[in-house]
Amino acid sequence: MVGEGNSGLLSGGAMQWLRRWAYNASGFNKLGLWHDDCLYEDDEVKEAVRRLPERLQDDRTFRITRAMQLSLSHQILPREQWTTFDEDIRYLKPYLEEVRKENREKAEWSKK
Repeated sequence: MVGEGNSGLLSGGAMQWLRRWAYNASGFNKLGLWHDDCLYEDDEVKEAVRRLPERLQDDRTFRITRAMQLSLSHQILPREQWTTFDEDIRYLKPYLEEVRKENREKAEWSKK
């Protein structure tokens, strides 16, 4: 993201404001989606999703299906149902980090 790793570019408050603005400008939250619902599904993401507990998989499938139905009918959710920046959880992050770590280890082993 803009300014990460360069603390002189934006102050903490300005960076937080920019993150919130970008989150809301993206529009996926108006369909009830979370950030991790919108990740490009490469092999690593697919494996991370496969490793999710069943409840998280079901919740993800529900959000994506509902968003597709809304999109097809050119609608958005009522404002009170939009996902907010503060309630958006990066639920896939620990699983994705685990998959990526394993893939790095496999690559190291295959070099030997």
